[in-house]
Amino acid sequence: MIDSAALMQPMEDAGWQGGAIRLERAGDAHLEALRACFLPDDPVWEIYPVPLHGEHFDTSARAMLANPARLIFAVLLDGEVTGMTSYLNLAPDRQTLEIGGTFMAPRVRGSGLNARVKRLLLGRAFASGVRRVEFRIDERNARSQAAVAKLGAVREGVLRAERVTWTGFVRDTGIWSILAQEWAARG
Repeated sequence: MIDSAALMQPMEDAGWQGGAIRLERAGDAHLEALRACFLPDDPVWEIYPVPLHGEHFDTSARAMLANPARLIFAVLLDGEVTGMTSYLNLAPDRQTLEIGGTFMAPRVRGSGLNARVKRLLLGRAFASGVRRVEFRIDERNARSQAAVAKLGAVREGVLRAERVTWTGFVRDTGIWSILAQEWAARG
C-alpha cells in the first residue's frame, strides 16, 4: 500500500555542497517566484510539453496546480525557488507513479541540483510503498535521458506519436523506470 500522505510531505537535503535543498508542495505562495524562473527566451520551451512562460504562465500553472493527478513541488535552494518537479499518475493499485514536470531555472542547470532533487523524490516514493517509478521523456531531450540513466533508470521503449505538445509537435516519448529493489541495491 502506498502512503499518499507521506508523498506530500516536504523533503530536505541539507548536505549538498551547492546549498540546502527543500521540496515543498507548490501553491499560490510560490507562483511569482516560479514565474521568475520561467524565462520566455529559454530554448527548453521547444521541447517542454506545456508552456509556462510569458503570457502562458497563469493559465498553465493554475491548471497544473488544480490537477488532482499531480503532486507538484517547488524546488527551493537556500530558501529561494529555483524550479519545480512533480509526482504524476499516481496509481496506488499498481504501486506506481511517474516523476516529471520538472523545470529548473537556467542558472541552476548543470549544477547537480536536479539529480539531488530526483534522489529525494525517488527515496520518498520507495519509502512510501511505491514499487515502480516511471519517467516519460521527450525523445529529443537527450539531457534528461542521460540524467535518469545516471540515476539507474532502465529504458523500456518508446511510445510513438504519444502526445502533441503545446507547439503542435507530435512527440515520441521514451519510457524509463526504476524498481524499488533496483533503487535499494544502489544503496
